[in-house]
Amino acid sequence: MRWLLVLWDVDFTLINAGGVGARLYRMVFRDMFGTELPGGADMAGRTDRAIVLDTLARAGIPEPRQHLDQFLARLAALAPTGHELAVQHSRALPGAAAALDALAAFAPPGRDNAGRPGTGHGQEGGPAPGLDGTGDGAPDVRVVQSVLTGNVRRMAEMKLRAVGLDAHLDLAAGAYGDSHEVRSDLVHLARGNAARRYGRDFSGTATVLVGDTPLDVAAARATGARAVAVATGGTSADELAASGADVVLPDLTNTATVVSAILARSYP
Repeated sequence: MRWLLVLWDVDFTLINAGGVGARLYRMVFRDMFGTELPGGADMAGRTDRAIVLDTLARAGIPEPRQHLDQFLARLAALAPTGHELAVQHSRALPGAAAALDALAAFAPPGRDNAGRPGTGHGQEGGPAPGLDGTGDGAPDVRVVQSVLTGNVRRMAEMKLRAVGLDAHLDLAAGAYGDSHEVRSDLVHLARGNAARRYGRDFSGTATVLVGDTPLDVAAARATGARAVAVATGGTSADELAASGADVVLPDLTNTATVVSAILARSYP
């Protein structure tokens, strides 16, 4: 029996947040410094810790690291406001909900889809016949689904909840952008969180990162994880392939192909 930890990126992999994050950055900056944010830093694939430092430096704020924790705390505190904005402006990307649903069929027995004690979906019927490659519907893999995202945790939870994508994710097993500046450091943190919750080793290719940027791929390569890249953000499929992704998909709309790619099955 194989166990896999599948770590989903959030923005432009599972959802299009409609610019909610940038709006909240501007709100926090105005509240802290009494002026409008002159311009933001590149957010794609980066952690909020790194983005905030870059944003403050670009805005000419002296010694930006001194303001980092306060900025992140205020950003997290805006989650209720962000939820209202996200409900209005955000959307799940095509195929995201179906992909999460399909992988939930491999959830560990004895857990619900969010990792809490209970009756896991994988205990009741398992995946559809043939989906896992066995031909008889009997799963030979257990999948823990969580996130590895540059968002601070409260913002990630808010964004996912606003579009109804949080049900199958064990968010306590993931890692978030308020913990480390470097994305690859988050992989080690998520593995540790998942190991403590499930009593399994998720080292090496037992961890799969799914994301839309070369930085997602780089985090996987640096930590020995597998990288499944989706060209749903601002990076082309060719660029994602050149960055070293194990598999590149155009999007998440072909559920069987997405599941096969994540489980490292052969697929058309």
